[in-house]
Amino acid sequence: IPRATKFPLPEPRTMSAAAVTRRVQRLLFVALGFLLAWQVAALVGTSRHLQVVLGLYGFVFHVVFAKAYSLVPSYFARELAVPRAPAVQLPLSGLGVVGLAAAGLGAPALVGTAGAALWFAGVLVFVGTLAWTVRDNLTGAETGTGEAKADRRPVDRYANAFVPLVLAYLLAGAYDLLAVRIGLPTVAASGGPPATHLLAAGAATLLVLAVGFRLLPRLLVATPPRALVAVALPAGAIGPILLATAFYGGLRFQAGAALEAIAVVGFATAVAWMVAASDRRRVGVYAVLAGAAAGVLGVLLGLDFAFRGITVALADAHARLNLLGFLGFTVVGVTYHFYPPGAGRFAGAGDRTAMVTVALLAGGLLVEVVGLVAGVEAVVLLGRFAALVGAVGYAYLIGGLLRQNRT
Repeated sequence: IPRATKFPLPEPRTMSAAAVTRRVQRLLFVALGFLLAWQVAALVGTSRHLQVVLGLYGFVFHVVFAKAYSLVPSYFARELAVPRAPAVQLPLSGLGVVGLAAAGLGAPALVGTAGAALWFAGVLVFVGTLAWTVRDNLTGAETGTGEAKADRRPVDRYANAFVPLVLAYLLAGAYDLLAVRIGLPTVAASGGPPATHLLAAGAATLLVLAVGFRLLPRLLVATPPRALVAVALPAGAIGPILLATAFYGGLRFQAGAALEAIAVVGFATAVAWMVAASDRRRVGVYAVLAGAAAGVLGVLLGLDFAFRGITVALADAHARLNLLGFLGFTVVGVTYHFYPPGAGRFAGAGDRTAMVTVALLAGGLLVEVVGLVAGVEAVVLLGRFAALVGAVGYAYLIGGLLRQNRT
């Protein structure tokens, strides 16, 4: 028997890259489904916990997984070490979210434990694959930045150095999600919000900062002030661990909230600076800008909670501003860049439709937050309905573009 028959050769690079792209697209399809489920759950008034499961673990992180498989290797001048990793991870993390959501709807605790175990297993595949991919370039000194953009290398190296911290936060948060259910010691102060902050503030937000300071200057053809980059990234790296390990624990918690505010405000300022300096006005830019503004409001509310205490209505506003606003809108803006609506060859595709979806999402969130602060339920529902319509439009456009690219 020929050796090649017994031991198939690895996929050629071009075939491997195409296969990774197809597998990444499946992650994005699943993320769109969780986005719609999340907005429906918000509209019908389910618990904040269920909305976090669908929004953070389901939507945000599945987009993060997809784009990180594509971007992180190239940012570290490497190729994805295990091209099949996205296909292995998808059923684990996807079913994990389903199990966690089912437990939030009243399913037996064992279902939630199984969901947490599956999601943790999916994270192990993701973190293990990226760690092995960049194992000989962990600090990111090799950036993959060409000579034509050599002036960007200092910021690129600096941003790369924080990606291993993102993976550590993701691993710690996924572990805590399971540990709190099976009685193991936890990294965070307890389950619930402290563990969520490991994932939302530590993994997702820090990744937005680290990748954003590399990606957005190229999208906008503008340079962020280096002082903002120098301050925002370390603040975003230190703040989450203080929040998670000293939740409402006095000075340490307040310091964590202050650092997180510095990080997000610094990033938002850099985004506004680059948008003002750029002559590019693609639809995705407006979503990223709206996300930055929502993030500022979200961390200012968090800072107020740290020093003056929390109320239920404002806690809901804080969660929506950070999850749907900062993280969600940033995801929307970035995906509109990688999948331009104007390239669609199906009914309704185009930048005008995309702009309507951004307006509905941003306007709906604003109306919802006003309703929460004012305590007017009808206004809250109006805002959430508008956000749901915007999410449906966004899912239609991105889903259509993904299907189009597969044919």
